[in-house]
Amino acid sequence: MTPVEHALAVLAPFATADEPLAPHTTYRLGGPAAVFASPRTVDELREVGRVAAATSLPLLVIGRGSNLLVADDGFPGIAVSLASLHGRADRVDIQDTTVVAGAAVALPVLSRRLAAAGITGFEWAVGVPGSIGGAVRMNAGGHGSDMAASLLGAHLLDLRTDRCAWVAVERLGLRFRGSDLIDAQVVLDASLHLTFGDVVEAEAKVADIVHWRREHQPGGQNAGSVFVNPVPGELAAAQLIDGLGLRGFRVGGAFVSDKHANFIQAGEGATASDVRAVMEHVRAEVLAHTGHNLRSEVRLVGFADVPTDDRPGVQW
Repeated sequence: MTPVEHALAVLAPFATADEPLAPHTTYRLGGPAAVFASPRTVDELREVGRVAAATSLPLLVIGRGSNLLVADDGFPGIAVSLASLHGRADRVDIQDTTVVAGAAVALPVLSRRLAAAGITGFEWAVGVPGSIGGAVRMNAGGHGSDMAASLLGAHLLDLRTDRCAWVAVERLGLRFRGSDLIDAQVVLDASLHLTFGDVVEAEAKVADIVHWRREHQPGGQNAGSVFVNPVPGELAAAQLIDGLGLRGFRVGGAFVSDKHANFIQAGEGATASDVRAVMEHVRAEVLAHTGHNLRSEVRLVGFADVPTDDRPGVQW
């Protein structure tokens, strides 16, 4: 029995073989996962960890797929979707200005709910099409704020060790659009400390952010901003890309957006390889002409030339 066959046999109640990953990402591109698991409970999620350890198959945890580019050949391991994980993963508890949100809660939904309750400090998240779990992992942010600004800590489940604990924000290694978390360390929920404010003002701020994004950022198939700003608050990746006249640069069906230079769109007939080629061309041009080596916000999954993440992860 192969490792994939073993994994499918054990996880059969909530796993399938060769599940296309494209529908699970905002790029809508990429091939299948060898094993696609949709655990419904934390116990089933723990079982995924035990199977991964027994088979040595790589893990990929998928939230809302808003920062993933999956290779055309797919992912040769176990892709874990948290979309069906009910209970703590999709709940929201509000106690005064402390908010506990499950990993699967959508950021725009939580932002609007808090604004309607007169709780401020999370309005920025209305324009980020991700989940709480993914937002903690990448320290998502926008409009002058990020997760680190309000995060107290998170409950983590380490699928390698089966250990579950609440970990304070200081130990998560948060940085601009990144953290020390690895795929085997799954966020179950996160605790936020926010403030009370005026409902009308909060909802107006949410509306302003939504309007700004519609005016300045493209829709369609993309993963949002592709590259991390090289000097946050001072020098934007879009500024560098635009300065080199790269808007509209195209490979196959993928192209740099005409509306926002840090967005790479997947148009008709695009492949993941097309998107990757545009990314690499933009990176090379910016490095050659400005000296800035842009870091990608988009995770590349299943590409043979992308090194495996061998970081130790968060220690607790």
